[in-house]
Amino acid sequence: MDVPDDSPANCPVCGADYDSVSEHAAGLMVNLLDNERYRRVCFDPVLVDGEARVRFYHHTHEQADSGD
Repeated sequence: MDVPDDSPANCPVCGADYDSVSEHAAGLMVNLLDNERYRRVCFDPVLVDGEARVRFYHHTHEQADSGD
């Protein structure tokens, strides 16, 4: 997992504020069932130097409520 240097101010998927962003080049798993910190994670596929990656934008419960 990498944290991109060029992160946008708002989530490019839903437009809401986000708490953190991570970038993944290989397998991943998502489970937000009963997650105390995050309510939603938006997924944004990107190319980085020609390599496919997926950026995860992690939204807290409050941020997800304000972005819906």
